[in-house]
Amino acid sequence: MPKPALTAAASAAPLPQLQAAGKRLATTPNRMGWLQPTPGDAPVATIRQRLREHGYVWLKGFLPPAEVRGFRAQVFGHLNAAGFVADPLAGTASGSAGDKELANRRLMEFVRSARYEAFCMHPRLWQFMDELLEGLSYLHKRKIMRYTLPATPQVTPAHYDLVYLRGGTDRIVTAWIPIGDVPVEMGGLVYLEGSQALGVKMEAEFRALNATLSPEERINAYNKNMTDGGYVSKDLPDMADKFDARWLVADYEAGDVMLHSPYMIHASTMNEDRGDRIRLSTDIRYQNVTDEIDARWANHWTLDDML
Repeated sequence: MPKPALTAAASAAPLPQLQAAGKRLATTPNRMGWLQPTPGDAPVATIRQRLREHGYVWLKGFLPPAEVRGFRAQVFGHLNAAGFVADPLAGTASGSAGDKELANRRLMEFVRSARYEAFCMHPRLWQFMDELLEGLSYLHKRKIMRYTLPATPQVTPAHYDLVYLRGGTDRIVTAWIPIGDVPVEMGGLVYLEGSQALGVKMEAEFRALNATLSPEERINAYNKNMTDGGYVSKDLPDMADKFDARWLVADYEAGDVMLHSPYMIHASTMNEDRGDRIRLSTDIRYQNVTDEIDARWANHWTLDDML
């Protein structure tokens, strides 16, 4: 897998100490690097080409930062009753796990609200998606919002999104939006460099293995030919070694939007923020409305929907 040369800025910046699933990621230059940003106002043709070549585009300042921070405070204001938020405006943790059942109920309420829908349907975003997808864009109804408390050991293992979207087209673009500042120590998304081609290869192999399964089983991420949960791996350092690749990391800011291919392998790391801030993000998916849509994604997200 060819490696692009390190930029001067990337090679000069100190690499952070990150961990996932109890293992520290290597900080050597051949195992970790920095994501390369793209201006949020770059030409759409440039963004489309970069997405095609690299599997991701990190759009800096794409959304108004003040709007994103205000929305963050609204989310934590709604979740405050569960007891794990110390300050909704700052988004800091109380140090208590709070009432988990109430927290989940309040979270499910919020992702069904007009307020959340309006954030996901920000005119800047949907108008851009129409241009990027070269037609009317369709936003999947199943939209996910996640919060992660500091020092929580649970992280998102390495995976590529198409595993969970096999019932429709593969011409999908995921938008991962940090809701507020998410510096690298808060454990935002990390991407395995050059892994879009790897995801394509893996999916072709799974397609061959799944050929004899029923249509329902074939599209299921939990079928007998998949790893537990459909993930590629929970061991991020081992993956980097196995594929001789770097995990690319970033200091995300309010207003940034990450776009990635459904084949791009990504994961999250542990929130180790020293200021006790809660990491908050949403991931939503777009496609051209004329392409086949996975019917399973036409329902609201629930915690037990197995997708």
